[in-house]
Amino acid sequence: MADGWQRGHVLSNQSRLPWVAYAELTALFFMQGAALGMWFVPLTNVLDAHGLQAIKPFAFATSGIAAFISPLFFGAVADRHVAPVIVLRALALATAGAMTLACFAIQSGNPWLALGAIQLHALCSSPAWSIAATVVFSTLRDARREFGPIRAVATVGWMAGCWLVSALDADASVRAGLFGAVAWLLVAGLTFFLPRRDPPVSTKAVTLRERFGLDALSLLKNSDHRVVFITAALFNFSLAAFYPYTPPHLRELGFTHTSSWMTLGQVTEIVAMLALARMLTRWRLKWIITAGLIFGVVRFVLCAVNDRVWMLVSITLHGASFTLVAITAQIYLEQRVDPAWRARAQALLSLMVSGFGSLSGYLVSGWWFSLVARDGGRDWPLFWSGIAVVTGLVGIYFLSAYRGRGKAERI
Repeated sequence: MADGWQRGHVLSNQSRLPWVAYAELTALFFMQGAALGMWFVPLTNVLDAHGLQAIKPFAFATSGIAAFISPLFFGAVADRHVAPVIVLRALALATAGAMTLACFAIQSGNPWLALGAIQLHALCSSPAWSIAATVVFSTLRDARREFGPIRAVATVGWMAGCWLVSALDADASVRAGLFGAVAWLLVAGLTFFLPRRDPPVSTKAVTLRERFGLDALSLLKNSDHRVVFITAALFNFSLAAFYPYTPPHLRELGFTHTSSWMTLGQVTEIVAMLALARMLTRWRLKWIITAGLIFGVVRFVLCAVNDRVWMLVSITLHGASFTLVAITAQIYLEQRVDPAWRARAQALLSLMVSGFGSLSGYLVSGWWFSLVARDGGRDWPLFWSGIAVVTGLVGIYFLSAYRGRGKAERI
């Protein structure tokens, strides 16, 4: 009996990631989350403060355009040619430089210069998150149990970045972006402490299609893969209205320091991520994603109430909705896709979510926002009700199309 306990104890220890590795991965996600929060959350206020309201939908859409170009390419590079950690380091340095350039371009007030610089920043930053996820997944020993808590630290970083912006009174200042550039430099520095795992050597000739990562599209042939990819993309279509239009709605309701108020969503995001490990072992993936979509509908319905208290409740629900859909989709790919395709699978998810989802979402929500505008101001109830309907339709599609067939059917 003692021998049995010792064998179990050894196996338990072997299944745990060393605390040093945990510290390295959590530091990476924390700093990357902070860098992203310092840019995306204040951006709408920064553009408004510099007279660039007209380019706001297009500024947010740059990430969608970039998602069509860079994630698959860099995902293929990380799978076939260069260690993912090296790719991440180069992207972090490039993003820091592009973010600094974008800040000075916005300060100039020239809309074309600002939009061009923001697009350059998007091209550099767009693949960074999927590559970072690949680095983390390749280090973990049990992604279903370990990824949620580590990923939650990125949310804490996002919150910390937003709090820093508000604390330094930079909610509408390009200083927010400059702080973000410093955070990206720290991300690059952290990559020197991460394990370097070179891609497997292959003697097979690589086609042009494979070099650009387009072979990842073959993953869509699997019906369940396809449904998860499409659901994540359509979910992000409605989510694309959240960051550009929630801050101005908060301001109209009398709130200041909107970057800090927006972090309420990260509270439930952290709770959901910590609970995700247990949920993935007890619930089918279908019901986890469905729960996230339901939270999404409720969130936008509460926005439509156009009340201070319910607006804050709706922002709080954002985190749980995002986690149960987006993070679960990432873990699904880690569990169901061959490890040799890991970086390309995450990159394809980034393309579907940030490309098709965000690009169409930013442009259509911008059109919808202008359509429901009234002479007396904005019709917030009608605007958010339309977004809620779209999210509900996404839920109906997922419930009717996902089957959970094949390998690892119950996840």
